[in-house]
Order: sequence, then C-alpha cells, then structure tokens
Amino acid sequence: MTCVAIGDASIAGTVAMPIVAAGERIRGRRNIQASRFAQPNKKRFTVRRILGAADLWITEFVLTYDGQPSYSVSIMELKEGKVSRETQYFGDAFEPGSSRAQWVERMR
Repeated sequence: MTCVAIGDASIAGTVAMPIVAAGERIRGRRNIQASRFAQPNKKRFTVRRILGAADLWITEFVLTYDGQPSYSVSIMELKEGKVSRETQYFGDAFEPGSSRAQWVERMR
C-alpha cells in the first residue's frame, strides 16, 4: 500500500511524503499528485508484502522505472483514516557476493 495504490481520496490534504534517498519532501496532496504526473518514466509496482494495523502500515514493493527495478519500502502513517505521512526508501538491486553463496538461496 502506497499513496499511489490507495487513491487520492484517502490522502489527507496536509500529507507529507519524505523521499529519503533523494533528500526531498513533498507536502500536500495536490503537490504529490502533480509530481506523479510530471514524471516521464513508465512506472510499475509489484507489491511483495503489506504489514500493519490501525494507524501504521508498511509495504515492501518493487518499483520499476522504465524497466529498472528498485526495491522499496513505504511507511504510511494515518490520522483519522487518511494518510498523513508516507516515507519511502529505495534500494537498487545488486549481485550477491560469492563469499556467502553456500548459505543463501536466491530470490526473484
């Protein structure tokens, strides 16, 4: 579940969305909407897991921009049933180290 996935009606007008990796924060539902439409990239979301209850929800997902996957976590805080803050963290995929190959199983 991310602000994108749940729809604009469930986002508080005063929402803040920090994008930690970019060192940015977007404030307000309209600014978040505008920033989504301004991005020229083709985006796809693949949700891997959603955990949460009440006013705190965490989503693990793969956000793919123009075919390039980025492993992502969204932390959503709700007030009065609406998203009041969403913090997103992104990590690019990398090849695993051969030194630990005997102890791991590959995920895809």
